[in-house]
Amino acid sequence: MFGKNDVIPGRHLTLGITLTFVSLFLFIPLAAFVLFASGMGIEKFWAAVTDWRNVHAYGVSFFCALAAGIINAVFGLIIAWVLVRYEFRGKKIMDALIDLPFALPTAVAGIALTTLYAQNGILGQFFYSVGIESAFSPLGITIALVFVGIPFVARSVQPVLKELDPQVEEAANLFGAGNWTIFSKVIFPELLPPLLTGFALAFARGIGEYGSVVFIAGNMPYETEIAPLMIMTKLEQFDYQSAAAIAIVMMVLSLTILLVIHGYQSRQLKKIGGAVSA
Repeated sequence: MFGKNDVIPGRHLTLGITLTFVSLFLFIPLAAFVLFASGMGIEKFWAAVTDWRNVHAYGVSFFCALAAGIINAVFGLIIAWVLVRYEFRGKKIMDALIDLPFALPTAVAGIALTTLYAQNGILGQFFYSVGIESAFSPLGITIALVFVGIPFVARSVQPVLKELDPQVEEAANLFGAGNWTIFSKVIFPELLPPLLTGFALAFARGIGEYGSVVFIAGNMPYETEIAPLMIMTKLEQFDYQSAAAIAIVMMVLSLTILLVIHGYQSRQLKKIGGAVSA
């Protein structure tokens, strides 16, 4: 009745719905602003995307997003480990709070973080007392991106960690492997693909984040301006084509990095699959 690849009836219908949905909400909008920016001409486009102020904003966005992604990868793994492997009072509350950045409006998060990490803030006063500017600096931007990105890593790793077979760890222990060897050789290879997924999602979110960053960044030219802010600035100046040009650069760079991460992740999954089959 159905093709060998059919899992449920209506494969052609569901495939058509999927392609239509993705086209309407992803491909067509992206193609539209690429087409819109193409009206600038090559010289004007190049001048807009290579303006030093914009180039500096690219660097701030990508550096802070990368730093936040790495921090989230480390601590997101630890958080997922604690939530899966340990039982303690308040665990359910902690588990629910991990998703708070998803539900909290980004502007509210930005105001709250600025209040906490400003020079006279509850946490900021300790940073400033030792000469570290925790707000209105790249560090402040990174703090905001860590806040919005941590759920991506924790939620990517958590279900995979739950499904790991404890008998494999027990077998490694019987053969004399220590805790670190079991983690690095048995557990971590299984967690690496979802960890990379979480990192990629947090990194991508960080590159385009605006609401939670714009308050704590301070928006000082050539210091703490981020690329999304430059896009908003161009829009406020009714320079829509320049805004589209900056967005295209961010899109291309982000897509390139995500493709590299995805390619590495695919190779790791093949290695794991090959090892299991062997």
